[in-house]
This record gives sequence, C-alpha cells and structure tokens, in this order.
Amino acid sequence: MKRPALLGTAASVLALMTLIGTQSAATAAPVPASAPAPASAPASEYTAAVTKLTHGQATARLSAAGISWRSSGNCSDRNNPTCTSFEQVNLPTIQGAETLKSASGCALTITGGTETGHASGTYSHWNGYKLDFSPTSCLSGYITGTFTYIGERGDGAAQYKAASGNIYARESNHWDVTFYSCGGC
Repeated sequence: MKRPALLGTAASVLALMTLIGTQSAATAAPVPASAPAPASAPASEYTAAVTKLTHGQATARLSAAGISWRSSGNCSDRNNPTCTSFEQVNLPTIQGAETLKSASGCALTITGGTETGHASGTYSHWNGYKLDFSPTSCLSGYITGTFTYIGERGDGAAQYKAASGNIYARESNHWDVTFYSCGGC
C-alpha cells in the first residue's frame, strides 16, 4: 500500500488517521494549519483532527446531560440566524457544555450554536468552538466565583478563564463561551 506524503501537520494527521481507519474524513475536519494556537489553549488541540457532530448527535448528548436549548425562530437551520443549530459543532464543545453542567450544578439553556449571524474567526460559533448560554444567577455566580477574571474583551465583555483554557465572556444578554477543550471531561 502506498503511503501519503506529508502535506502539513493537520493534513498529515488526517491522512494518517484515515489510512489506519481510526476516524473517517467525513467525521473529522482538520484545524487550519495556518491558524495560530492561542496561548490559553493546549497545543495538542491544534495538531489533531477535530470530531464534528451533526445537529442530531449534539442534541442527543445535550438532552442526555439535561441541557436545554432554545431558538428565537423555533428552528435549527444552520443558515438562518434566528435558529439555534449544532450542525458541525466540535465534540469537545459539547463535552465542555456537559462538564459545565456537571461542575456547576446549574440548569443550562443554550441560545446560540453554530448558526450564521455570529462574529467570524477561527475559534467562532460557525467553526464549532462557541456556544451561548442564558445568564441565570446560578451560572453567572458559578463562572464569576470559580474562574479567573482576565479583563475585558475588545467589545467590553468581561472575560473569565477556566483552568482548561476555556473563555467565558459576559455579553449583554448571554454568556459567550469558547471551548478550546472539553473542560476536564
């Protein structure tokens, strides 16, 4: 059998994983090799393929964990900004929500997923790294009392960093969470 030539870190890992059958290309998407890893995130996450979930796979996991979600448009179409979609969300993002639920003991409601209409960027909602949560007093108290305040984001949102490297930003009407890891799953 002919072996693939090394193309770049992410492409090589994906090619190797596909070659040995540990993960198919249909369920993995490489992290862009040109994207710099933020200092807050483990380097290992930027050299391996990221498992993507379908909307159905993600909602099954969220339901099993007791996490709810809502959509202002009562829909899940990824291309409609009034929907809440989990199509192409990263597995560690959903695992991070599960960890947050378990660790905080709070009721969680997701109000934003991978649907269009959020800010762009490598570690964005669209690329599967972010979820928005309703800011209940339980959740807000847990985040501000457990994680380290690291200052304001460029838009003025107060930011808190977990030991896992995940960032919690308090926007006007929700918590915008960037999951670089599963948060200790």
